[in-house]
Amino acid sequence: MLGRLEGKVAVVTGGAAGIGLAIAQRYAAEGALVCIADVAGAEAKVQAEKIGGEAFSIAYDGSELESIRGMVQQVVQRAGGIDILVNNAAVVEIGPFLEIEEKSYDRVFNVNVKGLLFTLQAVARAMIEKGKGGKIINLASQAGRRGDPWVTVYGASKAAVINITQSAGLALISHRINVNGIAPGVVDTPMWERVDSLYAKYQGMPIGEKKKRVGAAVPYGRMGVPEDHVGAAVFLASSDSDYVVAQTLGVDGGNWMA
Repeated sequence: MLGRLEGKVAVVTGGAAGIGLAIAQRYAAEGALVCIADVAGAEAKVQAEKIGGEAFSIAYDGSELESIRGMVQQVVQRAGGIDILVNNAAVVEIGPFLEIEEKSYDRVFNVNVKGLLFTLQAVARAMIEKGKGGKIINLASQAGRRGDPWVTVYGASKAAVINITQSAGLALISHRINVNGIAPGVVDTPMWERVDSLYAKYQGMPIGEKKKRVGAAVPYGRMGVPEDHVGAAVFLASSDSDYVVAQTLGVDGGNWMA
């Protein structure tokens, strides 16, 4: 039986770990040729080799336009085009509002907003040139739906992702390129380990305490795990979502009700 993504070429940015890796693994299982594009080039190579088949990796820095263009060019040359993009690469910073620094703002927005936007644009151009449409999935966050005094910059970056998803979705659907998003809630990934340590630093709580509290507060009863997001990612990458345009789907255990 053929997978739902048989014959498709999928690029997953930030795919060497966490949600991105879980999506890359599932896409490969569904028949896609997967490219893991990640700033952690060595780890991306290891994970692509573990996936096996024709999966491959590219070292990619989403904060650098030349790296974005080079990544897209390499994928097109190697695989003949791109059918699916998962714009997942992101960084996080948290801290008190009055202590936000310009370098922190620049780091987060360079990757989470600039990198996402121009990766989306570069891949969309390649899709248009091929003329067969495509699927683009942006990873937003529940942090982009509401303010939080400790996550101002990260939350603002993810609010921008939701808005970019809407704008790009409207701009590209005439080319039969569907742009949609996924907004995870609190997810047990290496990124959340960093978040937990920062909360411990700023709020004076033991390591692991913040993570324990936010997990207990999720209506579903626990934090998410990367695998909780792969079903939505497959749906949005498949023909089942052809009539879904410019939406951001919450996959957060009930934390946010749209």
